Amino acid sequence: MSTILASIFVFLLVITLHEFGHFAAAKSVGIKVNEFAVGMGPKLFSKRKGETLYSLRALPIGGFCAMEGEEQDSPDPRSFQKASLFHRFIVVIAGAGMNFILAIIAFFIFSLLIGTQTTTIDRVIPDSPAKIAGLEKGDQIVAINNKNVKSWGDIIEGIGSENKVLVKVQRGEEYLSYTIPTKTEDGRRIIGISSQVERNPVKSFQFSLRITGEVIGSIFMVFKMMFQRTLKTEMLAGPVGVVSMIGQSSKEGIPPLLFILGLISANLGVVNLLPIPALDGGKLLFLAIEGIRGKPVPEEKEGLITIIGMAFLLSIMIYITIFGDLKRLITG
Repeated sequence: MSTILASIFVFLLVITLHEFGHFAAAKSVGIKVNEFAVGMGPKLFSKRKGETLYSLRALPIGGFCAMEGEEQDSPDPRSFQKASLFHRFIVVIAGAGMNFILAIIAFFIFSLLIGTQTTTIDRVIPDSPAKIAGLEKGDQIVAINNKNVKSWGDIIEGIGSENKVLVKVQRGEEYLSYTIPTKTEDGRRIIGISSQVERNPVKSFQFSLRITGEVIGSIFMVFKMMFQRTLKTEMLAGPVGVVSMIGQSSKEGIPPLLFILGLISANLGVVNLLPIPALDGGKLLFLAIEGIRGKPVPEEKEGLITIIGMAFLLSIMIYITIFGDLKRLITG
């Protein structure tokens, strides 16, 4: 039950805010919005305010922003197709923009809740290499192997796969250096220390920007692996895999759920901008063609290409679900 509720929360929030991005941008540039809906299917509740109908629908699996003239020609001077090329570009890209903003907010709150690891030692594990060498609680690590460190991540990277490391610390007014052998634990090299954490809004915001950037970068790395034919289907997650990850995160508490929320939102933002018909990126591609040609792509051709794009995306989703998600479930 918790998996279902958590999945509904994540998907509804990610998709609703995506559609709200389109809605807010359309309103700001004067495009008429006929309906903004949370959820899909039959209406449970609706209220008209001005020219827009706001509705809550029965199926909590998304939402939509219905703009005048978005799907077909309309004589209304405030229809989507009558808007300038620049304004339509802004409206289309705003959905993904909201996903990136949501990812940053989710990672920011996650970081505030768990705290940001510092370079100051909080605990030295008894009988560990660090304890034997002489490291103490409160020591601030300033360099690993003569390379300055600015974050706990730098320390982990510095230790890496080394059999021995030179650790420079600041203890009070003194700077001390220790040569410490490493040991392997859970497949990684360690010396037996943990870091102090702090809840600093500035550092949490920096963390959220960095992680969002890394998530975006990892998606492009997946594309690179696809072209190099080194990507395995088991490395990808379809709907079943995503729901499974959300369920696992929800069982571990609010912070992991927030992290997976940010991960999914950032992924959706990037994927939605791919130049594939049926996605926002496909619409941007049509706008670019219109800008080059000086006139829009004929409606019937755009509609046909969009249907082909939808079929392509559906086939990819089914393929990943069968050979990725289900294969993982069967093989454990």
